[in-house]
Amino acid sequence: VLEAGCGVGAQTVTIATQSPGARIVSFDIARNSVTDAAHRVRTAELQGVRLINCDLFAAPFEPESFDYVFVSYLLEHLPEPVGALTSLSTLLRPGGAVLVVEGDHGSCYFHPSTPEAVRAWQCLIQVQAALGGDSQIGRTLHPLLTAAGFKDVRVSPRMVYADSSRPRVQDEFVMHTIVPMVEGIREQVLAGGLMSSTEWDTGIGDLKATGCAPDGTFCYTFFKAWAKKPT
Repeated sequence: VLEAGCGVGAQTVTIATQSPGARIVSFDIARNSVTDAAHRVRTAELQGVRLINCDLFAAPFEPESFDYVFVSYLLEHLPEPVGALTSLSTLLRPGGAVLVVEGDHGSCYFHPSTPEAVRAWQCLIQVQAALGGDSQIGRTLHPLLTAAGFKDVRVSPRMVYADSSRPRVQDEFVMHTIVPMVEGIREQVLAGGLMSSTEWDTGIGDLKATGCAPDGTFCYTFFKAWAKKPT
């Protein structure tokens, strides 16, 4: 199994835990992330995982040397997602499978929905676009994989919904995943004049209310795609 763009290894640990007999190679372009991933793997006492620091477009692997390729939350950051998928396809044996998981920020809706909260969320999309990425890439996985030459493409939307009847989802997903992700672009938003500091702080507070207020709700859709390399 080849994991492209492993980041700090959160998905690496999951893959290795659920597939104890697999030989896994995980790589990332960020050296610090690979170091963190290696620490996670050691802490989990997992075997059969090899971690490498390299560029996706210059990966040091022989063509057709993997049975599976796993891509998670990577394509949204790349200016050439089809090129990335095409490069990964060369490393996959004929008949091998690729699994891609991506989010889609345009799929998000929440309550209470204030103008400031909506604007803060839209800034997330704008900032990523300015960096050459596409935070709404989930909806395009089928055409992207098809354009890269894969066959039998199947896409499955996976919705995450939180309200006060699901306090754990509110806490883990909204308060500890979504809100920190939006808070992380504060500097770019203010520097770019997308919102004033007062508007921003209000928007962040309103987003937090969707994850902790009694009437708060939050909904987001991820997309999971399977495809095969032609034989």
